Amino acid sequence: MTRALVIVDMIEDFVREGGALYCGPSMARILPIVAGEVARARAAGEPVVHLTDAHLPGDAEFAMFPPHAIAGTPGAAIVPELIPAAGEVVVRKRRYSGFFGTDLDITLRELRVDTIRLVGDCTNICILYTAADARNLGYAVEVVADGVTSFDLEAHRFALRELERTLGARIVLPA
Repeated sequence: MTRALVIVDMIEDFVREGGALYCGPSMARILPIVAGEVARARAAGEPVVHLTDAHLPGDAEFAMFPPHAIAGTPGAAIVPELIPAAGEVVVRKRRYSGFFGTDLDITLRELRVDTIRLVGDCTNICILYTAADARNLGYAVEVVADGVTSFDLEAHRFALRELERTLGARIVLPA
């Protein structure tokens, strides 16, 4: 098994209070867990992939959510606590799934990854849809329960159940 850590949307607009689409106070709780997962993966020699929202101005997604994570703006930047190390991949996305319209799949296949371990936000949006596409593409999926969050606690809980029961993801504790 070759596992990669995939960090989802740990960017300024979601993580920081005052960000365009701040995920809420639970971000302060998951940030050190995500950082711990990054340290664990690096020490184990696992690939680390940073998946980030990077929208164009006027993106169609802004019909549902306020403008956020506009490519090239400070809000789209990965938070300093999780800055990619040399050799780590950053995949920019414009939709919920990290696989839709990106080179995430080919990147993981080139790294011979068969299992992805997800951390970040939002559990019921980008985590869920990235996991669904990963499963459809044949990847095993792990989700670090304490390393994901949402601005909607009820939707977060539903998504964890959906990830486990429908998608067959393993819900795991931080290492």
